[in-house]
Amino acid sequence: MALNVVVMAAGKGTRMKSARAKVLHRLGGRSLLQHVLDAAAPLGALRTVVVTGHGAEQVEAAAAASGAVFVRQEPQLGTGHAVQQTVPALEDAAGTTLILNGDVPLIRPETAAALAAACGGERLALLTVELADPSGYGRIVRDAAGAVTAIVEHKDASEAQRTIREVYTGMMAAPTALLKRWVMALKDDNAQREYYLTDIVGMAVAEGVAVVAAAASGETEVLGVNSPAQLADLERRLQRQRAEALMAAGVRLADPARFDQRGTLDCGQDVEIDVNCVFEGRVVLGDGVSIGANCVIRDAEIGAGAVLHPFTHVEGAKVGAGALVGPFARLRPGAALGREVHIGNFVEVKNSTLADGAKANHLAYLGDATVGPRVNYGAGSITANYDGANKHRTVIGADVHVGSNCVLVAPVTIGDGATIGAGSTIGKDAPAGQLTVARARQASLPGWQRPKKVPKG
Repeated sequence: MALNVVVMAAGKGTRMKSARAKVLHRLGGRSLLQHVLDAAAPLGALRTVVVTGHGAEQVEAAAAASGAVFVRQEPQLGTGHAVQQTVPALEDAAGTTLILNGDVPLIRPETAAALAAACGGERLALLTVELADPSGYGRIVRDAAGAVTAIVEHKDASEAQRTIREVYTGMMAAPTALLKRWVMALKDDNAQREYYLTDIVGMAVAEGVAVVAAAASGETEVLGVNSPAQLADLERRLQRQRAEALMAAGVRLADPARFDQRGTLDCGQDVEIDVNCVFEGRVVLGDGVSIGANCVIRDAEIGAGAVLHPFTHVEGAKVGAGALVGPFARLRPGAALGREVHIGNFVEVKNSTLADGAKANHLAYLGDATVGPRVNYGAGSITANYDGANKHRTVIGADVHVGSNCVLVAPVTIGDGATIGAGSTIGKDAPAGQLTVARARQASLPGWQRPKKVPKG
């Protein structure tokens, strides 16, 4: 069946009180619009048409990679007016057009597919749901036989109609040829002087076209975002869904209400995640990984049995099996830790590799460095990798011991088994197996007195 998908994304979102277009606000790490486009992607549509309006340039730039076609609705005169703008862009008049909302981000691909199938190129199919509080939604009006006869917007509904709990979700599927004709015949004779897409239900009934309802799985997948409060509510619903999926797969979450997954998270067996952890981008946690409280992990691979202690930040890094990281450690892009590596509190690693068994346990910086196995890197030591214009690399061989408060001025190589005396500034290669010390001679000055404060006045 030939299929078009139309995504309504022209609204201003006045209640968001934001300069950003409503559909570009983020939920679970992606824009609202991207969620909808991702849900539509498996349907194999001939064409996906996004209707833009407020913030059109930003919306179109953000969704450009999707391959969608964009049409603009200027000014915004209602949902029917929005679909009118898509008419020249719709493919294959014999097929079906599925209409989704760009601010309803959690629609499931299965639900969207079922809605399109309910149309089948012949019927007008409406996605409906029953709500405990249907305020603000268009009500589904049925005749005595239960057939759908109309959708009445909340502001136009009578008191009796407002008691109806079955509501229209804003999503429908219609035969493309009929949809084109119907929307071009819409009138704005209503309280808001807008063109309502829902008025095509009456046209379908008048022409004897069957109007059917397809039910959503529940309210969460059809909830829209119109305010920061609604966005926050939907965020917690989404995170709860993701938390439950992880727990069903065996992940132990200390508190699923204090968990945030803003990308993809793949977990092995016996993974434990403490409270207030945030996962962004693509994160892979191996078997037996333990993540302490308040960690932020982005685009990272954590090897089996590794432990990230609380308040650790990891981005663009790989952590080897059995490694211990943190607390209060930071792994920046390009950090790659081998097996059993220890990175302690207030240690920062950037664009550096640490071979198996290397340790930097406190207050240290390793940038643009290659660190051999079993190195002990002392507290307060740093690689001075930047000369003000260019980055340079430090190479530290196997079994090196770097004392506390050392500065390794790159480019420099420390040979295997070397020891660097505490407090040294090393600007030349240090030979293997030897002690290298570079510090001023200690001196004590007898008779020296500390300056005294001169009294005022």
